[in-house]
This record gives sequence, C-alpha cells and structure tokens, in this order.
Amino acid sequence: MSALGEDEQVSAGRTPDRPAGGAALPDVVVGLVAAPGAATELATRLAPELAAELTAQHPEVRWEVRAVEDGLVQPPADDDEIVAATRTRLLAEDWDLAVTLTDVPLEVSRRPVVGTASPVHGVALISLPALGAVGRHRRALETAVGLVRSLLGTGDGEVDDDDREALGRRLRQLAADDADGTEGMAFTARVLSGNLRLLVGMVRANQPWRLAIRLSRALTAAVAAGVFALITGDVWRLADSFGWVRLTVVALGSVVAVVVTLIVGAELWERPRGRRVRKQVVLFNVATAATVVIGVLSLYAVLFLLALAGGLLLVVEPLFSEGLGHGAHLSDYLELAWLTCSLATVGGALGAGLESDDAVREAAYTHRAGRTEG
Repeated sequence: MSALGEDEQVSAGRTPDRPAGGAALPDVVVGLVAAPGAATELATRLAPELAAELTAQHPEVRWEVRAVEDGLVQPPADDDEIVAATRTRLLAEDWDLAVTLTDVPLEVSRRPVVGTASPVHGVALISLPALGAVGRHRRALETAVGLVRSLLGTGDGEVDDDDREALGRRLRQLAADDADGTEGMAFTARVLSGNLRLLVGMVRANQPWRLAIRLSRALTAAVAAGVFALITGDVWRLADSFGWVRLTVVALGSVVAVVVTLIVGAELWERPRGRRVRKQVVLFNVATAATVVIGVLSLYAVLFLLALAGGLLLVVEPLFSEGLGHGAHLSDYLELAWLTCSLATVGGALGAGLESDDAVREAAYTHRAGRTEG
C-alpha cells in the first residue's frame, strides 16, 4: 500500500447527497492525520471505514474523512504539542474535527492511554503503541469512533431520542459554513446565537469542573491566603463594613484575575488565521473561556465552604464579637467567609501563574484507557 505524500489527501466516506426537505445534507469533514510509516498505512485503510461507521451512527449529516500524512511535531513531544499542531492543521484545512494517529506513546499519571480527546479544540489523538500488535486495525476503528463521539459531547453511552435530536442540531451547526463578510461583534453575536447548543455541548463534554482539581498550586496559594485572612482582625472589620455590593465586586474581581491569568499564561486564546475559520476560532475561544470560568467558579465555591467551616471552627464568637464591636451572627460569618474566599482566590491567581501549561490544558482532554497486547 503506497504511503500518502506530504500534501496528498485521500477523501473517504462521502455518501451521495440525500435530500432532507429538498436540501442536501451538510458535510462534516474529519481530518485523519497520520504520522509517516505504519500510521499512514493504517489511516488509509481506516478512513473509509470510519466514515461508514459515523454515517451509520449519525446519518443527520454527510461524513467525509480525509486521510493525510503529516508528522506534525518532531519527537520527543507530548500530547499538548501534538494537539496544538493538529489544531493548526485543522484550521489551515478548514476541517470540522481532526483525529491524529501518532506513534508517540501517550500517558496520564504514568499510565498509558490509547487516545485523548479535547472537545473544545475539536481534536483527538490515538497512540499507535497503546493499540498493541494484535487486532490493531479493529481497535483503532473503535477508538476513533469513540473519540469522535467524545468530541461531539456524547461519550460512549447510549443516546436517547431527545439527545439524538439535540446531537443532530449540533452536527448541522458544526457543518454550517459561516465564512461571509460580516465583521466584528455582529459576526460574533450571530455565531454564538446560532451555535448555542453546540457551545453548551462542547463545554459540557469538556467537564470544566475538573480544572479546579488540576490547579494544585493555585489551590495551595489560595488556602494559604485564606488562612492568613481568616485570622486577621482587620479582615473581620472589612467584611463587616463592606456590604453586599462591595463584597460582590471583590468576588468578581478575584474570579476575573484567576481566569485571565490562566488563559493568558497558558496561551489558550486563539487568533483567527483567515476568514474561513473565524467561526471555529470564535467557538473555541468562547468555549475555552466558559470552561475556565466554570472551573474557577468551582474552585471559588470550594474555597467558600472551606472559609465558612474554618471561620465557624477557628473564629470563636466572643473574640469575633469583640473584634467587630457588636454581637456576631451567622450573617457576619457568611460575610467573613465571602471576603476571605475572595482574598484567597486572589492568592490563587498568584499560584495560577505558577501552574504549568500542561496542568491547565490537561483539564481540556478526555482520555481513553489503553492496554498493550503482545
């Protein structure tokens, strides 16, 4: 079987146009990027079968799988670099989704995985070494189908009628071509309003609450700042005198500080490279921002509960009342917990600046456990 050239492409799986209310089905294009050698041979065989399987499972659109040979990165490389390179190729080729067959072993917590999916990026990776030597083709097809389902936000579970209808809408939105001349905020607003369900599916599939778990340095810095604030008499009086409006402003400011630090520090914001891909870039940036915001809000909620528990346990009522100059009530403890949580979150922003890009981006990936067979 001949290998693909660097720029040569094989398109597979385009079924004839089927009328749906008098209109042809929209196309969803999946790029199947393969490293030179065995991966390319496997991708060439896999492309038509993957298109046929996706068509059987999701006939709402017309699937086209394009196999291309591209090494993408120079090993050694980690999954972040491969995802970024695949994303660049996806935007350059104007694909809707991309799956990369790589010969680089993928690991999570020192355990091998067959595949990794980033629903926000629209990119998935399959590691050939984790597929083993026996039944590689079958396992690669099953993994590719499962990863595409993860990119669509359906996972590997059964899809009921309501979910299938919603998935059909997301697929048609994904296939829509919005490369027109509309500029600026009007374009962004139209993309968001027309793809709201798609966005919700992307963010939900991304499980943004996992971000709070990954931010160990930010959490450590936040807890340290919170403990210091909790035992400081000046903080008690500030919390008592601030009022709900100021407390809300401080809370919003602390959350924004962490969100901006994470997005800028990990270089998660993407700039459009051309008019054709502006829709994808807008969706990516909004989904990324939503993922980080929800993750930080999850962290904020945990810090608030910790601050409230710590206040009730450590700040005894007689001492608290003396510091406030009046009797302490539950509302005072809530205000103290709120301000302490906000100050702790600001401290978390400093810790977030120390987080590795891997820790931030790791929260954007869904992994498929693998095993190597002899």
